[in-house]
Amino acid sequence: MIRQNLHDGWQLTTMTAEVPDHIRDRTVPATVPGSTHLDLLASGLITDPFLDQAETELAWTHRADWRYTTTFLAAAAGQDQRADLVFDGLDTVATIDLNGRHLGQTANMHRSYRFDVRELLVDGANELTVSFASALTHAEKIEAALGRREHVNTHPFNMVRKMACSFGWDWGPDLQTAGIWRPVRLERWHTARLAQVRPVVTVTGPDAGRVEVHAEIEWARQEDLTLQITLGAHERTVVVPAGQTRVIARLDVTDVELWWPVGLGAQPLYDLKVLLRNESGSLDGTVKRIGFRTVTVDTVPDEHGTPFTVVVNGQPVFIKGANWIPDDHFLTRITRDRLARRVDQAVAMHANLLRVWGGGIYESDDFYDVCDERGVLVWQDFALACAAYPEEEPVRSELEAEARENVARLMSHASLALWNGGNENVWGFADWGWQEQLDGRTWGLGYYDDVLPGIVAELDPTRFYCPSSPYSPAGGVHPNDENHGTRHEWEVWNRLDHGHYRDHVPRFCSEFGFQGPPTWTTLTRWIHDRPLTRESPSFLTHQKAEDGNGKLHRGLAGNLPHPSRFEDWHWATQLNQARAVSFGVEHFRSWWPRTAGAIVWQLNDCWPVTSWAAIDSEERVKPLWYALRHAFAPRLLTFQPRGDRMVLVAVNDHDEAWDAHLTLDRQTFRGVTLDLTRLRRTIRPRSVLELELPDGLTQPADEHAEVMVATTAEARAILPFLPDVELAYDPNPLSARAEAVPGGYEVVVRAEAFARDVTILADRVAPDAVVDDALVPMPAGEVRTFHIRTSAAVDPVAFTDRLVLRCANDLTAVPRER
Repeated sequence: MIRQNLHDGWQLTTMTAEVPDHIRDRTVPATVPGSTHLDLLASGLITDPFLDQAETELAWTHRADWRYTTTFLAAAAGQDQRADLVFDGLDTVATIDLNGRHLGQTANMHRSYRFDVRELLVDGANELTVSFASALTHAEKIEAALGRREHVNTHPFNMVRKMACSFGWDWGPDLQTAGIWRPVRLERWHTARLAQVRPVVTVTGPDAGRVEVHAEIEWARQEDLTLQITLGAHERTVVVPAGQTRVIARLDVTDVELWWPVGLGAQPLYDLKVLLRNESGSLDGTVKRIGFRTVTVDTVPDEHGTPFTVVVNGQPVFIKGANWIPDDHFLTRITRDRLARRVDQAVAMHANLLRVWGGGIYESDDFYDVCDERGVLVWQDFALACAAYPEEEPVRSELEAEARENVARLMSHASLALWNGGNENVWGFADWGWQEQLDGRTWGLGYYDDVLPGIVAELDPTRFYCPSSPYSPAGGVHPNDENHGTRHEWEVWNRLDHGHYRDHVPRFCSEFGFQGPPTWTTLTRWIHDRPLTRESPSFLTHQKAEDGNGKLHRGLAGNLPHPSRFEDWHWATQLNQARAVSFGVEHFRSWWPRTAGAIVWQLNDCWPVTSWAAIDSEERVKPLWYALRHAFAPRLLTFQPRGDRMVLVAVNDHDEAWDAHLTLDRQTFRGVTLDLTRLRRTIRPRSVLELELPDGLTQPADEHAEVMVATTAEARAILPFLPDVELAYDPNPLSARAEAVPGGYEVVVRAEAFARDVTILADRVAPDAVVDDALVPMPAGEVRTFHIRTSAAVDPVAFTDRLVLRCANDLTAVPRER
């Protein structure tokens, strides 16, 4: 097999008359893999699409057609040689021509395409053209032919096999991309090639496993071959009779270690080498990196309903997860290093699973490699989200082709835990008025109940499949029932205060969240309104949620003040986001094992935006990230109501018992202890213990100025008796000093009175500055040293400025809305 990448010399030309004058008939250099927006940006023909209101100015690209051309040098195909032109990804509606001859058309960005070009290659220069038509126009034509199906967008994204959020989402821009978005190459081969290799990996005993390699072979000339598989010192060779297209080879191995999710063990990985050979040598080969583990989902009914408990190597696991969206709207800018940084940030906040949401893409092998290495489980949605999907052609065959290809591509990864049929589609059919609009037309049920589970059972038989999220495995039960399967909790944020998370005890919450703006540096780099307010035009362009600012405003009510100054509003809404989501996480964790998982919406952003993300598009962590790190900590103390009483819940997500020496303290905001109890409790591994609280701790003398504190060497919980807006906070409780140290700065903070959620917004001082902790509650008299990592040389005093060193208390002293 000889592979020649075709990434050089590309040119891009617009083929549409309805474009700006300065772009019409222009030809510019193109980057492949890449996209039209990025090529225009590189040539200085458009403003950065993320800047201010540039997204709106670029709406003309929705209807644009494009042509990519290049000339590459090659030799004509020799006798008995195959030459294939391979596109790993085309976005999306494309026509391919080679040397003036038509090769084919595509309409699916989620799959690859291969064309036999042995009759078309010539010695010397070969001209390759890829023409892209508007995906929006294509989708509208399919909709007209098949009939409208409901969806959650202004564009019929459900009619074309393209990343749904390319058409905009409630956190993403409507920048409809086009281009050769994954590698393109020429492959030359003879005799036969490996068309597909699927290793089915099982654990057969202590330190032992089996690899069953399923190989599909494409032939150019028939002769007897061999298939050789090797894993370390273990090897197996099987004969492949001439013309046989499918081969199964089994390899039993010993001395292998189990792969575990992060927090439960190590992540040993093994290279599985597969070679297709004839008497002359190797014809084709591949290496798959695998891990030995079992992953199941327990859905056996119990006294509460139907659980949804992930079990790894026989160990039930509480899932501490986050939903994942494409890490940049322009997918080709996402590098392996960027993915590694993002997954490392997830691990650092104690997450053990990422759910790849169905409105994005089937994630890259780089993403899965990183998750394999870090021990992060992956829940992969099929690319179906928030819509009714037609089950007729041309959609059906494309969906089946992409599903088969991506299941086969990803199934070797140890981190892949389960396949999910799609996002909110079954729920949408049940609750969102689709049935009346559909009037009997197909909507996707055949995909979720037949096509997709059939593909998983055939190609990836060890993986769990779930038809949708949310989903109730019990028959005849609403898909979002809290007692059965998975649940999405969106009444909080859309309509209710975050205290209402406690209204439900779901078996598994696979979506919940609350919005907050990005970090200050990210926000002000991309939005330049003067004055900058929450109603200024560019800020609103970067707020995509329906009534998003209204919900942020109402979310503050009863919890925090409504500041009038934008800088204070920015802090208040970031703080409220962190408070809301961590409140939900602690509630869900306190109910383990009844509640077996909490997957927050969402980990990351794809552009600078006010969103539900913990990490913004510039890779900066928001206060929410710190809140999740606290709430997902392996050992957690949290005050929770049980009936008409408050209890302390100790959560031990650790393999070792927790010998907890507890101090329970009711004290004034000035640090005077009013009630004190010391006790010792043992919390078993991977378990939860509820501790009754003495009346003296839970009954304040002055509920406006007292706080409950529970402390061990490893965890602490602090709970005032009233919401912030009713508390008698000292508005200026902190004193601080800062100094330069190797690698950055140290800020020593002292609380003269109880200070809640002490945070240093370090990026306001230096764009690369990161503080080691945030949202720290500090009782009166406590001293805490914060460590700030940055390469910038600044005046250390800047880190103690009132807009940088913040706490919840200071919001009581800022100007408020009237």
